[in-house]
Amino acid sequence: MKNVFLIIAIALFVSCKQASKNITEVKELSVAEKIANAHGYEHWKNVSKIEFTFNVDRDSSHTERSWIWKPKSNDVSFWSKKDSIIYYNRGQIDSAKINIDKSFINDKFWLLVPFQLVWDNGTSFSEPIISEAPISKTKMNKVTLTYPSDGGGYTPGDAYDLYYGDDFLIKEWVFRRGNNEKPSIVNTFENYKIYNGLKLATEHKMANGMNIHFTNIKVTLE
Repeated sequence: MKNVFLIIAIALFVSCKQASKNITEVKELSVAEKIANAHGYEHWKNVSKIEFTFNVDRDSSHTERSWIWKPKSNDVSFWSKKDSIIYYNRGQIDSAKINIDKSFINDKFWLLVPFQLVWDNGTSFSEPIISEAPISKTKMNKVTLTYPSDGGGYTPGDAYDLYYGDDFLIKEWVFRRGNNEKPSIVNTFENYKIYNGLKLATEHKMANGMNIHFTNIKVTLE
């Protein structure tokens, strides 16, 4: 009987020790990861296709571009009111497609910026602080995302001041081209909607009356 109790005690000790080890090995999520997760990043691994139309309204003018992106193969389809549909793969971009790809990267960034925070390499993040958001004038959490000036891409060296709530949803941002102190664009993140687990801001309003918004969003899972 003593041997039985001894075996049980040893098993409990090993189990408790392993549980303690697992607890200590839990890694604290970064701010970027918390923001991405708040927007449904855990569902992205199951996305096989995402469709959206990028719209810009200013005064009486309206422009739009429509996209289908298959992230696992990196196949892209593009069309607009003045262009017929164009297909290409982001791994095989030639000179005829580079301007289209620049537009795709821009439009995708506006829609999926919470995920870009963990996708993009070489970026740096400031420590979060409490600061007044530029449009709402309310106190929010703020972190600055900076891209390396020699990191490649279409717009190296840019910086973004992200304002987010305690729920880690982005509410406003300031875009500063080339990390200039003067803002290039200041706008809101609003009208959040959920598409197969992805929580996306579908509208961005600016103080100058310009409005960027997304329509025809469809997320297809595997």
